[in-house]
Amino acid sequence: MLELPFGLQNLGNTGYMNSTLQCLRVIPELQESLNRFTSGSSVADKLTISLRDLYNNLNQATESVVPLHFLQLFRSVFPQFAQNTADGFIQQDAEECWTQIISILKQANIPIPSQHSSDGEKVSSSTEESFIDHYMTGEFTSTLKCLEAPEEGEIVIKENFTKLNCHISILVNYVQHGIMMGLDEKIEKNSPTLRRMAIYDKTTRISQLPSYLTVQFVRFFWKSDRRVKSKILHKVKFPMELDATDFCTDELKNKILPLKNRLQELEKERKGSKESTQFAVNNNVQDTVTDSKNNEIVEEIKKLIDPELNKDIGANVSGLYELCAVLTHIGRSAESGNYIGWVRKENSEDWIQYDHYDDDKVSIVSQEDILKLDGGGDWHIEYI
Repeated sequence: MLELPFGLQNLGNTGYMNSTLQCLRVIPELQESLNRFTSGSSVADKLTISLRDLYNNLNQATESVVPLHFLQLFRSVFPQFAQNTADGFIQQDAEECWTQIISILKQANIPIPSQHSSDGEKVSSSTEESFIDHYMTGEFTSTLKCLEAPEEGEIVIKENFTKLNCHISILVNYVQHGIMMGLDEKIEKNSPTLRRMAIYDKTTRISQLPSYLTVQFVRFFWKSDRRVKSKILHKVKFPMELDATDFCTDELKNKILPLKNRLQELEKERKGSKESTQFAVNNNVQDTVTDSKNNEIVEEIKKLIDPELNKDIGANVSGLYELCAVLTHIGRSAESGNYIGWVRKENSEDWIQYDHYDDDKVSIVSQEDILKLDGGGDWHIEYI
């Protein structure tokens, strides 16, 4: 009999929060970091402690868990999530909830997990280093060129990000295309050469990839005549493994390509021989190959990891990402319908679905079911 985890009880239109918490819970390093967190007195610290306790309760649960304490604190810190009508609390936007939780964890400065040396020994890590900064934050490098004054020098800007946006139009059929659409754009800004507003080409690429990459499908837009966030239903396909190389700067590409290409070769060989050994795509080389007979391959992979990236705690070193969670929405607007979390079972191709009416009810679904969450109708549609 397949063991199922316990879910979170829906406390009345709290699916947006429950699905967000279940998707974040799939990150093992996050739970380890929360358990290393030392108590503080700020509102961010108190909410972080409540999240830590909630996850620990879920891990030890023998029945569904009521997230009342976390919900009450969350609404007190962010009053917009406490909006209600005569019928009760209203539905909220899961992306806004996700953003606020990440911001709280960043403010609380939860520490990074304990690190391991190349020989597998645990080494200490500073509690001053932030988990969100290391594991869930990437870096953009943007180049601005003035179209009206070609002689004007390029402007280079670096900025951090915690999620990529997948912009959706009738021309976007794959998540990779939607992401690229957001990385190349035209903007208007003041030109020091022309001394007036001018049009610039802004080309953005990723110069640092985090271990965990969040992608938001920009499906909601404000419809002024109805005063509601309406939904774009257009189908946008997503893969089980995302290759982020095309989103990167040339410098980062040069660092990750040798390892990425070799990992993809090994994966093709594995599938061709129908072996069970899998090759990881993060920088935890101790988990790269699970079978001891492949020690030679382990050593080969270690040598292909770029030395600078290997020193960067929490960085992705291959440009490859395996899908581990999907947050979906069903309904026609952000303030209605339901949100649901789908998370991949550890070391399995099976996925866990948290029921969209009763979040404490869970079921097992297949990888094929997950790939059907790509939109095109009134079924559950990928959002984060």
